[in-house]
Amino acid sequence: MKKRMTQHEEFEIMKLVLDKFLWLGFGIMAYGFYSLITQNSEEFLKGLLFLFGGAVLLILFMVLIIKEYEVVK
Repeated sequence: MKKRMTQHEEFEIMKLVLDKFLWLGFGIMAYGFYSLITQNSEEFLKGLLFLFGGAVLLILFMVLIIKEYEVVK
């Protein structure tokens, strides 16, 4: 017989997993910002794309959270 989780337990597990993805998005954005600062003008686009990609990743996970855990009164 399968054990059913409560809504609170499910939310706590989701927070643990999601935290890793948020760190990944932040890390990508930090690398992009670092590239923007340290690279020459030829590599500017690469840093900008990493910065943009990290922002898109964070927005994607934000949308998934809102869609999955919509609060219904």
